[in-house]
Parts: sequence; structure tokens; C-alpha cells
Amino acid sequence: MNTEDKQAPSASGQAGDFATKLATLPTQPGVYLFKDAHAQVIYVGKAKNLRARVRQYARGGDGRPQIRFLLAQLVDMEVVVTHSEKEALLLEDTLIKQYKPRYNIQLKNNTGYWHVKITGQDAWPRVLLTRQVVKDGSKYLGPFHSSSAVQDTLEIIRKVFPLRTCSDTVFRNRTRPCLEYQIKRCLGPCALPVEPDEYQRQLRGAQMLLEGKNTQLVQQLTVRMNEAAADLRYEAAARLRDQIQAITRTTEKQQVAAPLGNDQDVFGLYREGGLIEGQVLFVRAGKLVGNLGYSFDDNEFPDEQVVSELLTQFYQGGRFVPDEIVLPLRLEDAAVRSELLAERKGKKVELVCPQRGAKLRLVKMAVENARHSFVEKRRGSDQREQALEGLRAGLRLRTAPKRIECFDISNIQGNLAVGSLVVFDEGEPDKSRYRRFRIKTVDGADDFAMMYEVLTRRYTRAVADNDLPDLLMVDGGKGQLGVAVTVFKELAIDQVDLIGLAKMRTKRDPFSEEVDRSAERVFVPGRKNPIVLKQNSSALFLLQRVRDEAHRFAISYHRQLRAKERLSSSLDAIPGIGPSRRKALLRHFGSVKRVRAASREELAQVPGITSALADTIVRHVDSSPATDTDASRAGG
Repeated sequence: MNTEDKQAPSASGQAGDFATKLATLPTQPGVYLFKDAHAQVIYVGKAKNLRARVRQYARGGDGRPQIRFLLAQLVDMEVVVTHSEKEALLLEDTLIKQYKPRYNIQLKNNTGYWHVKITGQDAWPRVLLTRQVVKDGSKYLGPFHSSSAVQDTLEIIRKVFPLRTCSDTVFRNRTRPCLEYQIKRCLGPCALPVEPDEYQRQLRGAQMLLEGKNTQLVQQLTVRMNEAAADLRYEAAARLRDQIQAITRTTEKQQVAAPLGNDQDVFGLYREGGLIEGQVLFVRAGKLVGNLGYSFDDNEFPDEQVVSELLTQFYQGGRFVPDEIVLPLRLEDAAVRSELLAERKGKKVELVCPQRGAKLRLVKMAVENARHSFVEKRRGSDQREQALEGLRAGLRLRTAPKRIECFDISNIQGNLAVGSLVVFDEGEPDKSRYRRFRIKTVDGADDFAMMYEVLTRRYTRAVADNDLPDLLMVDGGKGQLGVAVTVFKELAIDQVDLIGLAKMRTKRDPFSEEVDRSAERVFVPGRKNPIVLKQNSSALFLLQRVRDEAHRFAISYHRQLRAKERLSSSLDAIPGIGPSRRKALLRHFGSVKRVRAASREELAQVPGITSALADTIVRHVDSSPATDTDASRAGG
């Protein structure tokens, strides 16, 4: 081994150990994990030949700055040998999700895009709108860039295809069809005998409409309509005719992107140095139906590695896999990825890199969309930077606060008191860092003591984890800010700026025509008078947005706890009813009111409820009057 091999991790003082591992690396496929001095995984990669791949890094990489930063922190490594390159690809994906390494691309769950979920666990599936894609046996279509457009499509589906829309609880407790059945928008499987094949036929029609296969769907419906008319089933033929007319009349004409009419995902990449924008176009049945973008900052890995990691994480969960994936460049492991995706889809999946023709035009369209998105997002980023710089200048902070943490307390006369923490990173919410606190040590309505408890709990851990923000903001004036100052002195934290934001009413001269108005005041430690930022400024708007988000988050948690307390109190008072049996009762009957109205025999049919316990429930119900809360939950 040459000298450069041995010097890669020299900053750690453990070059000898690293060199020893490097010398014994296998030549088989597998995954390698690079670690820093704190034994934290900072990079995960896969290789067809582990020894050859890792030695490229050990010799200094290829001169890119990001590689130099990675190598400067590299102290140790682990390798996991796999039987094949495909297994290495799967393992790499798992380890990236587990460790979230700093130098790997991380696709954030983008809650701005909708998917349509066709529930797979239900005997009578539903078509729902959701932001989450999870492995639950359901089929997911999308993502859809425009929520209004997909909601319009779902409205068409509800009018054309009579599928159930009610929740599982309502469905289980129906004894007769609801209004949806009366207006012919549901087949009524909750209470009527419905042919499963007919329900599935309606479901397939809805799915084809969502996939943009309008022409094929109309053709199938036309054949069925003609068959029904030939068999003198005129009512069925009329329904099919109405479906065809509704689909033809209400579906929009979409841009034809591919003459072959197959399903494709088209990837495009635009970058300026380490700033990268990835774009995916969704082509269904030859028509462009949507797009999705991802941004990556400070990433100087080559385009091939960016696209590779983007593909690995993009097709996770239940995301739809098309027949063809069109890429802007060739991947060395394209065959392995194609095989892996084909196993997931259950049919052949092609990864292609076109050099000419219609597919190349699609790639250029994706690249142009990526470029446009890059410009728009960077313009928004510039505005956020101006707001942060305005905060620094207006409040005389030490730095422009990249990360802002804000706390709020919510309680009603001390009852069910909670605290909330919201985090904004570079002017945008980072919901993965949001936290909720249940007050444990304070009795009564003492907001200052509650704030002290929450701040102490949060920043004791933050000090231990070296996870401090640039700016802490509390919702309140001098009192709340004083609590924050006290906590930071006790924890010896002096590198974080502190402020309090409070809305204060101005005094009105009784002889003046001016009306009362409220203004925001920013309190800072060591200053007697508050600072008033310019009205309508970007800096003030950002602070208000952070404060309002903290208030919303605290209120939502407080309401959740109140609802839970109201829901559980009536049943928890019954001897022998714990959380599991309470849950079983509510799942079976749908509401507390229906539990109270149930007979001994009906109660005894619930799993876990014995005849003796059913008698106890009835006696308790007879001896205690129904509450307003019970009445308000009629119907679940």
C-alpha cells in the first residue's frame, strides 16, 4: 500500500487501524460505512468491488471539495459483504434510512404533494387522498403536483364510480344504506349484497381514470354498454352511457408526451456547482400528468451518483413503478436496478438513457423544468436570506439566525398544560424537529414555571447533544424572556441569542380620532425598552410566522389531550375497563353513546367483554347519567 493510502484518516490518530482494514478489504460486492471520530456514520456507499472502491477514497478521491471534507473527518469504516450487487443496493438503501449520513443525499418527505391511495387492506376498498406513502398493502398513485386538480378528479370519480367513501367505523356500524346510496354514488356494500366482481370493476375504472387512461377506459365502457343494450339490460346500459358522457365531458385534454402510450418516469437534473435541482416528470398512458422536484445543497458528488441515490430513495414504500424510467445519463448498475424494480412491480421495468428522438425530448423537458424550479427556489431562498439578515441587523444579533426555535405554552387555568417547540431552518419549518411537552412539575396556572420546565428539559438535552439553535424565541414579553435568560445561565449557554415576541396594545388618547391598534414588540436581554421592527417587513413577518406556528402546534396538542380525556373518562370510570377494552368497545360501537345504549347481549359480543363485565357496564350506565360529551359524539 502506498503512503497516500495510510494518510487518509491521519487527523484522527488512527491511521494504522484504518490502513490495516484497508489492506484486508474483500473484492466482493457489498456496502461500506465511513465513520468520524465520534463513531457516527457520515457516509454509506455500495460497490461491486469493495477494495477497489474504498481505495479510491483512501487515495484522496478525485479532488472535489466535498470529498476532501469527508476524508478530513474519516476515522474508521465498516464493510458488509453481500452475495450480489443487487443485495448491496438494497442494503445501502436500508442503512441510509437508518443512519441518515451527512454526506449522503436525503430525500425529505415532501408534504406539499398529494397521492391517491386505494386501500388494499379493505374488503371493499376506498379511494382516498393522502400525503403519506407507507407500506401498508395499499396502492398509491401520484404524486400530484396540484391538489385542486386531483381533488377535481376524485370528485369525478365519486360521481361516476359508485365506491364507498365512509370510514371503517361508520361502515361496520351501518344497518341500512346511507344517502350516498340513495343518490347512486355508492353500491351500499355496508348493508346490501354486492357482487365483489362488480365492485372491483368499478374500482379498476377509477384507477384507470387516475392513471390518465381515459381513452382505454371509455372504450371498455362502450363495449360493456353495447353488450348490456344487446341483452336488453337498458338500465345498466344507461348507467354506462352516463359514465362515458361524464368522463368525456369533464376530463381535461392533456399534453401528449409519448406516442407509444406507455407509463414513464422521466428524470432531469440541473446544477450550478454543489446546488442541484432534480425533476421527475410523470407520463401515464403517453400523457404528461404531473411532476415532482427535489433540491440538494452543498453536494459536489458527480451527476451519476446523484441520480443513483435519487433513484434508490425515490421508489420506496408503495410508490408506483412505471414500465420505463428515462434517465439523463447512463448508470453503471442500471441492469441491477431494473431487475430490482421489476421484482417489485411484477413485470419488466426498463431503465433507458436516450440519445435521440421523443425520449430525449422528454429528458430535455425534465431538465428545463429542473432549471426553472432551481431559479424559482433560489429566488425564494434569496428572500429568506434577506429576512434573516434583516433580523440580525434589526435586533442586533450576533449572526443571521439560520435555525430559530420558538416555544409556546397552552393551558386552561393550569389544566392539561402543554408546551410546544417549533423549529425554522433558513426561514422554513423543519417539522421533523418539532416537539411537544406535557407539563409534569407545575400545578396551577403558572406560565412562567411551565416555561422554565420546558426550556430546562429541552436545553439540558441540547447541551448534551451539541444541538443548539442560533436564536431562541419565546412567545411573551419580559417575564417569559427572563425565564429563558435564567435557564441559559443555569446551563451555561452563552452562544445563543434570546428574544421574546409579544403583541402589545397602544394607549389611545380619548380626545384623539385614532383607533386602538396592536403592534408587535421584540424584547431582548439587557434592554429596557422593546424593539419595534418596521411594519410589513420581511423580518417581522418571519417572527410572526414562527410565533403563530408555535401557538398553533401547542393549541392542537392541547385540544388533542382534552379530546382524549373527554373520550376516555366516561368508560374509564367503569371497573374492569382499561385502555384495551375501551378501545375494543369504541371500535365495535363507534361512539360512547352507542356503548351506553347497547344491551348486555350486544356488549358480550365484543372481544374481551365477558358476560359478567357486560352486566357491570350496564349497571354503571344505569346509575350514571349521559354527559354532554357523550351526546356530542353520537355517530363516532
